[in-house]
Amino acid sequence: MRPPLADVLGLEPHPEGGWYRQTWASPVEVTLPDGRVRPTATLIHFLLPAGESSAWHRVASDEIWLAHTGAVTLELGGTDVRPGEPTAEVCDAAHPQVLVPAGVWQRTVPSAADALVSCLVSPGFDFADFELASG
Repeated sequence: MRPPLADVLGLEPHPEGGWYRQTWASPVEVTLPDGRVRPTATLIHFLLPAGESSAWHRVASDEIWLAHTGAVTLELGGTDVRPGEPTAEVCDAAHPQVLVPAGVWQRTVPSAADALVSCLVSPGFDFADFELASG
């Protein structure tokens, strides 16, 4: 079911779970070591409704999670081929910024209330740099 805040903010379903919309991309570009070009940074809104979680995934860029409302608990599972034993980081009013380094497996776990965060990704996000854990 589509959450009302997803309508208000124009959010779409994210492949990892939750709802998102890119809100900004830097007009400045960077060339990656493999020759691909990305914005230096991108920013999204990410809504995780109460009781929902995201799948294990990783991104080839650093991510900074920024809290707006509610709390998101991020489990970080290392950089091996598959997610490993997780550590937890909470992104909320008391801890309004959480860094997920490039290439680190991550997922969110359910909470009792809706959470709205933003994710700043640098170099900028591209689905070509996004990997969902298999099985």
